[in-house]
Amino acid sequence: MSRKIIDLRSRPAFLHDFYGATPGTPGFETARWLNRRVGTRGDDSHFTRSHTLDGYLADVREAGITAAAIIGRDTPGVSTSNDRVQELVAGRPELIGVGSVDPQRQGTAAAVAEVGRAVTALGLKGINLEPGFLDPAIAFDDPSLLPVYDACDQLKVPVFLMTGPTTPDPRFNDPAPVGRIARAFPNLNIVIHHGFWPHVAEIVGIAFRHPNVHIVPDMYLFLPGSRLYVEAANGFLRDQLLFGSSYPFRPMKQTVEDFLKLGFDGAVLDGLLFDNARRLLALDL
Repeated sequence: MSRKIIDLRSRPAFLHDFYGATPGTPGFETARWLNRRVGTRGDDSHFTRSHTLDGYLADVREAGITAAAIIGRDTPGVSTSNDRVQELVAGRPELIGVGSVDPQRQGTAAAVAEVGRAVTALGLKGINLEPGFLDPAIAFDDPSLLPVYDACDQLKVPVFLMTGPTTPDPRFNDPAPVGRIARAFPNLNIVIHHGFWPHVAEIVGIAFRHPNVHIVPDMYLFLPGSRLYVEAANGFLRDQLLFGSSYPFRPMKQTVEDFLKLGFDGAVLDGLLFDNARRLLALDL
């Protein structure tokens, strides 16, 4: 029997050169390099299929993914507007939109207003923040971010945090501030993209203490040291770990196949692949 799957981290390549939109550019070569780095088998330029929306949707369907969340970004280096995300997902049941804000560029008041617009007017299902990729980088518990967390809390939508070893300054890939945010906003669902790898034990420990912390290890689930995610998901973390492919940096279909081979208990798989995300985003799928 085929399983329902929600992919909680996906971006078609055509959105930006960073995702491999333009052959011959440094971004295209970096996308290929990162694919090899995280275990892509075969064609490391598979993502060229998503140079068109139709090609991207075909990849989603062929991977057996019920719905893929397109994650917006708002950083000095990579930006996808909330209007663009909404335009892509509107009328397409295979796609879910997550917006983004940058309080550093917009100012806190404007960022909070944009959170409200993205959720209430555009219908996006959450807000992505990337403090470690701003210029200058700031910590996850920087005071300028607190009103954004509060706005998401009041709107009852999750906040998505970008983490991981590609953070320009490794000091800003520290899970400790997330524990402080989770304690300050106990009703706010916090989703950790890239799972703070390689700090696996630390974020698993924070998620043990705070059930409002959810982990999406996505492409880092297949790298050394990640077995602890699986062990935790087979126990206390079963409702807090979710599937993500991190496309275009890993093929969707291969990532689904590899995920199923990691040793997750059959009793938790439906939750990890679908139910946890459906509940988190209040989806009617």
